[in-house]
Amino acid sequence: MPENISSTATADSVTQAARKAVEVQREAVRDFPGKAPGLVRALLALGDAQRDAGDTTAAEAAYLEALEAGKELELPTDVMANVRTNLATLLDFNGREAESLSYYEEAISNHEALGGENVEVAAQLRNNLAMTYKCMDKFALAEQHYLRALETLENKRGRNSESVACVFNNLGSLYYAAGFPDQAKEMFEDGLQIRIEVLGENHRDVAQSLCNLATACHELKDNSASQQHFEKSLRILESQLPQEERSYEAIGADYVAMLEIIGEEGKAAALKKRMEKVLSVV
Repeated sequence: MPENISSTATADSVTQAARKAVEVQREAVRDFPGKAPGLVRALLALGDAQRDAGDTTAAEAAYLEALEAGKELELPTDVMANVRTNLATLLDFNGREAESLSYYEEAISNHEALGGENVEVAAQLRNNLAMTYKCMDKFALAEQHYLRALETLENKRGRNSESVACVFNNLGSLYYAAGFPDQAKEMFEDGLQIRIEVLGENHRDVAQSLCNLATACHELKDNSASQQHFEKSLRILESQLPQEERSYEAIGADYVAMLEIIGEEGKAAALKKRMEKVLSVV
């Protein structure tokens, strides 16, 4: 389609311009070694352009070259922090979690050293790092980074903020995966209350928090509360169809499975029929 062609052409032009800038800086470094900071910045921009264009292999190579070029220089900390941040997330989001860990750790250290708004960036990176550790079943390390992120974000933004609610939700998921449903429920409840205050009672993220809380309640054998939370979650999403069709189907499937587990086959069948009817007119 024309839109895709235009988008590709734009991405190519950005990448080509970034490559030219890198070559200019490489020439400058050969003539004047003190120009290396410019090369690091140019390589960072090239890596970003290649990442945005979907060429992750080339982007990784550019970021690694930037780190190598900056190794012997006293570059501004923010430049190296950005290179490490982008390399960490590139590796992490492309299934190479273990390789991303050291870059995350170094980027977090850099951002925290910078202070100010960078402390919040460090907190978001801790959240990413914690999710990575959770995926690797390193629950203690994941908890450590979630709690540090939570402390920073609460200090910076106050308790009632979506970023704080997000960390509470992630902590709940961690405790649930680690086999601590009581703690999971507490975290999910905290996150839910914040989201209701910040986003309102009918937001899609509130529906997701209700689903998480329902799952924890079921694990704790409080199936009455679990059903209430599931039903409220579905009501919210049903009012926002067709935009929330996928979430509605996913949470509905979770609720049906829970009803079947506790022996409420009739209720499960009725819910399936209702969902089919609702989705048929979307």
